Amino acid sequence: MSRSLNKVQLIGNLGADPEMRFTQDGRAIAGLRIATSESWTDKQGQKQERTEWHSVSMFGKLAEIAQQYLRKGSKVFIEGQLQTEKYTDKQGIERFATKVVLTPFNGQMIMLDRAAGGGGYGETPAYAGPPAGNYGGAPQAQRAVPTHQPAPDHFDQTPEFDDDIPF
Repeated sequence: MSRSLNKVQLIGNLGADPEMRFTQDGRAIAGLRIATSESWTDKQGQKQERTEWHSVSMFGKLAEIAQQYLRKGSKVFIEGQLQTEKYTDKQGIERFATKVVLTPFNGQMIMLDRAAGGGGYGETPAYAGPPAGNYGGAPQAQRAVPTHQPAPDHFDQTPEFDDDIPF
Protein backbone atom coordinates (compact mmCIF):
# COMPACT_ATOMS: atom_id res chain seq x y z
CA MET A 1 0.00 0.00 0.00
CA SER A 2 1.44 3.33 -1.00
CA ARG A 3 -0.07 6.14 1.07
CA SER A 4 1.35 9.46 2.04
CA LEU A 5 0.56 12.25 4.47
CA ASN A 6 1.02 15.98 4.00
CA LYS A 7 -0.02 17.65 7.24
CA VAL A 8 1.38 20.68 9.05
CA GLN A 9 0.39 21.95 12.50
CA LEU A 10 1.64 25.28 13.83
CA ILE A 11 1.00 27.42 16.89
CA GLY A 12 2.39 30.90 16.48
CA ASN A 13 1.73 34.61 16.26
CA LEU A 14 0.76 36.69 13.26
CA GLY A 15 3.47 39.06 12.06
CA ALA A 16 0.90 41.35 10.40
CA ASP A 17 -2.83 41.64 9.86
CA PRO A 18 -4.19 39.08 7.36
CA GLU A 19 -4.00 40.17 3.72
CA MET A 20 -7.34 39.52 2.04
CA ARG A 21 -7.94 39.17 -1.69
CA PHE A 22 -10.56 37.56 -3.87
CA THR A 23 -10.47 35.34 -6.93
CA GLN A 24 -12.29 36.43 -10.08
CA ASP A 25 -15.27 34.34 -9.06
CA GLY A 26 -15.40 36.01 -5.61
CA ARG A 27 -13.72 33.30 -3.51
CA ALA A 28 -11.92 34.74 -0.47
CA ILE A 29 -8.18 34.15 0.07
CA ALA A 30 -6.34 35.31 3.20
CA GLY A 31 -2.57 35.40 3.40
CA LEU A 32 -0.92 35.16 6.81
CA ARG A 33 2.64 35.28 8.08
CA ILE A 34 2.98 33.23 11.26
CA ALA A 35 6.05 33.26 13.51
CA THR A 36 7.01 30.24 15.59
CA SER A 37 9.86 30.58 18.06
CA GLU A 38 12.03 28.28 20.10
CA SER A 39 14.52 29.20 22.79
CA TRP A 40 17.31 27.33 24.54
CA THR A 41 20.44 27.89 26.57
CA ASP A 42 23.68 27.16 24.73
CA LYS A 43 26.81 25.50 26.16
CA GLN A 44 28.13 28.89 27.31
CA GLY A 45 24.94 29.54 29.32
CA GLN A 46 23.67 32.17 26.88
CA LYS A 47 19.98 32.22 26.04
CA GLN A 48 19.41 31.68 22.32
CA GLU A 49 16.23 32.11 20.30
CA ARG A 50 15.29 31.21 16.75
CA THR A 51 12.15 32.37 14.95
CA GLU A 52 10.78 30.69 11.84
CA TRP A 53 8.34 32.53 9.57
CA HIS A 54 5.63 30.55 7.81
CA SER A 55 3.48 31.72 4.91
CA VAL A 56 -0.12 30.55 5.18
CA SER A 57 -2.98 30.77 2.67
CA MET A 58 -6.58 30.21 3.70
CA PHE A 59 -9.55 29.92 1.41
CA GLY A 60 -13.29 30.41 1.65
CA LYS A 61 -14.94 30.89 5.03
CA LEU A 62 -11.65 30.27 6.86
CA ALA A 63 -10.20 33.30 5.07
CA GLU A 64 -13.20 35.45 5.96
CA ILE A 65 -12.98 34.46 9.64
CA ALA A 66 -9.23 35.18 9.69
CA GLN A 67 -9.81 38.62 8.17
CA GLN A 68 -12.55 39.43 10.66
CA TYR A 69 -10.93 38.21 13.89
CA LEU A 70 -7.15 37.98 13.52
CA ARG A 71 -4.74 40.89 13.92
CA LYS A 72 -0.99 41.36 14.10
CA GLY A 73 0.25 39.49 17.20
CA SER A 74 -2.76 37.14 17.40
CA LYS A 75 -1.91 33.64 18.62
CA VAL A 76 -3.35 30.94 16.38
CA PHE A 77 -3.22 27.20 15.78
CA ILE A 78 -3.40 26.21 12.14
CA GLU A 79 -3.43 22.85 10.43
CA GLY A 80 -3.04 22.43 6.70
CA GLN A 81 -0.87 21.05 3.93
CA LEU A 82 2.53 22.11 2.61
CA GLN A 83 2.49 23.34 -0.95
CA THR A 84 5.44 24.56 -3.00
CA GLU A 85 4.97 26.96 -5.91
CA LYS A 86 7.45 27.83 -8.62
CA TYR A 87 7.58 31.42 -9.90
CA THR A 88 9.87 33.79 -11.78
CA ASP A 89 10.91 36.96 -9.95
CA LYS A 90 11.31 40.46 -11.46
CA GLN A 91 14.91 39.72 -12.46
CA GLY A 92 13.83 36.59 -14.36
CA ILE A 93 15.20 34.18 -11.77
CA GLU A 94 13.19 31.04 -11.13
CA ARG A 95 12.31 30.72 -7.44
CA PHE A 96 10.30 28.45 -5.15
CA ALA A 97 8.02 29.37 -2.26
CA THR A 98 6.64 26.89 0.26
CA LYS A 99 3.53 27.71 2.24
CA VAL A 100 0.90 26.07 4.40
CA VAL A 101 -2.47 25.88 2.64
CA LEU A 102 -5.82 25.59 4.44
CA THR A 103 -9.00 24.85 2.55
CA PRO A 104 -12.40 23.76 3.88
CA PHE A 105 -11.34 20.21 2.94
CA ASN A 106 -7.91 19.96 4.55
CA GLY A 107 -7.45 22.62 7.17
CA GLN A 108 -8.51 24.15 10.40
CA MET A 109 -7.75 27.22 12.44
CA ILE A 110 -8.20 27.75 16.17
CA MET A 111 -7.85 31.29 17.52
CA LEU A 112 -6.00 31.05 20.84
CA ASP A 113 -6.15 34.64 22.06
CA ARG A 114 -8.32 35.84 24.88
CA ALA A 115 -11.76 36.62 23.49
CA ALA A 116 -13.91 39.52 24.66
CA GLY A 117 -15.55 38.51 27.90
CA GLY A 118 -13.12 35.78 28.92
CA GLY A 119 -11.22 32.80 27.68
CA GLY A 120 -7.56 32.57 26.88
CA TYR A 121 -4.89 30.19 25.67
CA GLY A 122 -6.14 26.67 26.15
CA GLU A 123 -9.47 27.79 27.60
CA THR A 124 -12.14 28.75 25.11
CA PRO A 125 -10.58 29.33 21.69
CA ALA A 126 -12.80 30.10 18.73
CA TYR A 127 -12.73 27.35 16.14
CA ALA A 128 -13.02 27.42 12.39
CA GLY A 129 -12.49 24.10 10.68
CA PRO A 130 -13.92 21.88 7.98
CA PRO A 131 -17.70 21.86 7.74
CA ALA A 132 -19.20 18.67 9.14
CA GLY A 133 -20.25 16.52 6.21
CA ASN A 134 -20.66 19.43 3.80
CA TYR A 135 -17.83 19.88 1.32
CA GLY A 136 -19.66 22.04 -1.17
CA GLY A 137 -18.13 25.26 0.10
CA ALA A 138 -21.18 26.26 2.14
CA PRO A 139 -20.48 28.73 4.94
CA GLN A 140 -19.47 27.21 8.22
CA ALA A 141 -20.32 28.64 11.59
CA GLN A 142 -17.73 29.75 14.07
CA ARG A 143 -18.15 27.81 17.26
CA ALA A 144 -16.43 27.57 20.61
CA VAL A 145 -14.44 24.51 21.55
CA PRO A 146 -15.61 23.31 24.97
CA THR A 147 -13.17 23.62 27.82
CA HIS A 148 -12.13 20.71 29.99
CA GLN A 149 -14.51 20.42 32.93
CA PRO A 150 -14.04 18.06 35.88
CA ALA A 151 -16.28 15.02 35.79
CA PRO A 152 -19.39 15.18 37.96
CA ASP A 153 -19.23 13.22 41.24
CA HIS A 154 -21.54 10.48 39.97
CA PHE A 155 -18.85 9.44 37.44
CA ASP A 156 -16.52 8.48 40.28
CA GLN A 157 -18.64 5.41 41.05
CA THR A 158 -17.41 2.06 39.81
CA PRO A 159 -19.67 0.89 36.96
CA GLU A 160 -21.47 -2.42 37.24
CA PHE A 161 -20.49 -4.84 34.47
CA ASP A 162 -22.58 -7.71 33.21
CA ASP A 163 -20.82 -11.06 33.71
CA ASP A 164 -22.41 -12.54 30.56
CA ILE A 165 -19.60 -11.37 28.27
CA PRO A 166 -19.18 -14.03 25.52
CA PHE A 167 -15.37 -14.01 25.48
